[in-house]
Amino acid sequence: MEATIFNPAQMKLINLVSVLNTPDELYGLQKVISDYLAKQLDCEINKLWENGTLTEEKVESFRHLHERTPYTKKQL
Repeated sequence: MEATIFNPAQMKLINLVSVLNTPDELYGLQKVISDYLAKQLDCEINKLWENGTLTEEKVESFRHLHERTPYTKKQL
């Protein structure tokens, strides 16, 4: 069996999770992490707006974007 090697961030999270005893505590941690990631994403989106990479026209083009994998049924 191969050993899993965790990076420092993963080890920190494992240590934090080890003290959680209730579903409410787990939910609280999930919420904090979600809020943090949402804030990071918001900052990145703002940077894209500020440098002109993201524009109203680009956002509007997403409305009509279809990137689905085409599936075809096999003929029997």
